[in-house]
Amino acid sequence: MVMALMKFVVKYFSEIAIKSKPVRRRFIRQLADNLRALLRDIDPAVVVHKGWDKLQVQTSEQDETVLATMVQAMCNAPGITYVLEVSEHPLPELDAIVEQVLPVYAERLVGKTFAVRCKRSGTHDFTSIEVERVVGGAVLARSGAAGVKLKNPDVTVDLEISKQTLFVIGRRHRGLGGYPIGSLDAVLSLISGGFDSPVASYLTMKRGMRTHFLFFNLGGRDHEIGVQEVALYLWQKYGCNQRVLFISVPFEEVVAELLDKVEDRQMGVILKRMMLRVGDRLARELEVDALVTGECVAQVSSQTLRNLSVIDRVTDRLVLRPLIATDKEDIVRMAKNIGTGEFAANMPEYCGVISVNPTTRARLDRVEAQEKYFDMAILDRALANKTQTRIDQLAQEDLERLDVEVLSVPLANSTIIDIRHPNEEDLAPLKLHIPVIKIPFYELHRRASELVPGGTYMLYCGKGVMSRLHASHLLESGELDVKVYAP
Repeated sequence: MVMALMKFVVKYFSEIAIKSKPVRRRFIRQLADNLRALLRDIDPAVVVHKGWDKLQVQTSEQDETVLATMVQAMCNAPGITYVLEVSEHPLPELDAIVEQVLPVYAERLVGKTFAVRCKRSGTHDFTSIEVERVVGGAVLARSGAAGVKLKNPDVTVDLEISKQTLFVIGRRHRGLGGYPIGSLDAVLSLISGGFDSPVASYLTMKRGMRTHFLFFNLGGRDHEIGVQEVALYLWQKYGCNQRVLFISVPFEEVVAELLDKVEDRQMGVILKRMMLRVGDRLARELEVDALVTGECVAQVSSQTLRNLSVIDRVTDRLVLRPLIATDKEDIVRMAKNIGTGEFAANMPEYCGVISVNPTTRARLDRVEAQEKYFDMAILDRALANKTQTRIDQLAQEDLERLDVEVLSVPLANSTIIDIRHPNEEDLAPLKLHIPVIKIPFYELHRRASELVPGGTYMLYCGKGVMSRLHASHLLESGELDVKVYAP
């Protein structure tokens, strides 16, 4: 028995089509590689075919949950305008096309108005309008549709004809747009875990830049865990399995030196200059040409145009600010849309330094004069004490330090904690015969006090990275027996 194949057609982001032939080929090749890396985690036997105007993805999977997971993964991959669920057929005679349409649309058409839309490429003895008219008439006669409605119909019957092939499009899913991640140069993004910097990182990823993450730790282990969470989330959802780094630089001593040695009004600007100095040195080591920040002009005192100009004088490297002219409301809305808003809402604020009367019009000569009081050896020590980890291995350091047990079956007297993002949980509900509670990972640290001391808890997150990260953190308290459930 031959197993039926499910086919998806992936339409490229429109700007890819206007590139020169060599650039377009490179972008298409990168997108195909990205989709293979993503989808083989879901279906190891998936096949991705490159084409000049589209990619074709074939899978023998029939499970609706698995197929929905594949669609979601493709829709979150930069470089795609649409993902189409299609059935493919040799092009029949015009009046026989309806035979391929009805199995896909018949149930959806009952009692509904509809219109047929056909896109056609190649040479044929009929026009796209003739296809729409003939197929529309046959569908109306042979289905329970309420009637044809050319403007704003309840159902649109989507067809594409390419040379001698007919594609009946069952579903059309909107993609992210942008360029395939990895098709442009890499960047180093300064990320703090609030609303702004994760959105800025997302925008560079969407535009095709492989984005490394640089975190300046001002608030200890809890702060670092929170920022690791949001970086992991961005990478897992939008990063297409690209190998990127999470770099953490301890900055508590830098802040203490600023508070002790630097004039109050200048501290915010000088702190940012110290961060850019570190970012510049790390970017040089990584051979990265640009730094990324979430700064937005005039949002806070250090982000006036004058202050940003003074801050940037410490580096010759390009500093990208994707949000520079974006309203805060729009940034918050974008954070919620991409799924990072919950992290920001649960992230404690670590301001580092708070000036009583911060300057909004910094003068370079005064800033440089104040920096002479700062012991630059402290900056060297911060760099020397950095941790640099491949983001897909973030939890591994903690696993080596703490004995986190990973089990493929749940323990009888344990409680499963499903820590997935609500969107993931809705897509694939966890069904077990033992207690399951839901605490999204971005709320887990805040709600840890709800867990009963001495109880056995097994964290589940799907891929296992986030659950390992949190298991090691919760074990440090010594009050909970925490394991990882990885079926």
